[in-house]
Amino acid sequence: QDLLVESGGGSVQAGGSLNLSCVASGDAFSDYCMGWFRQAPGKEREGVAIIDSDGATTYADAVKGRVTISKDSAKSTLYLQMNSLEPEDTAMYSCSVADTVEAWQRGLGYWGQGTQVTVSS
Repeated sequence: QDLLVESGGGSVQAGGSLNLSCVASGDAFSDYCMGWFRQAPGKEREGVAIIDSDGATTYADAVKGRVTISKDSAKSTLYLQMNSLEPEDTAMYSCSVADTVEAWQRGLGYWGQGTQVTVSS
């Protein structure tokens, strides 16, 4: 059984929006740091946004002002609302959960399979 299952990816034109979801199984959803990474072909994986156990959020400079991360603990679901999408946002987006922010930043912890986002110009 997958711990994290993402959905919501797709193909959109530049300027469009997508809302990614990540459903987590397990009982300690609110105790962890959760966030989204992305990786484009030929590029290194990069952290997009993270929300810690207290609800504090951090965004990569490349997406600030265009992306909002949120979570619904009752539904054990993490969201990534992406607006004003650009072709440079094209990547595989993966949800990740870790015990601490540092562990999350290092890529440690649990990962989902990812959902593809493709933005055309």
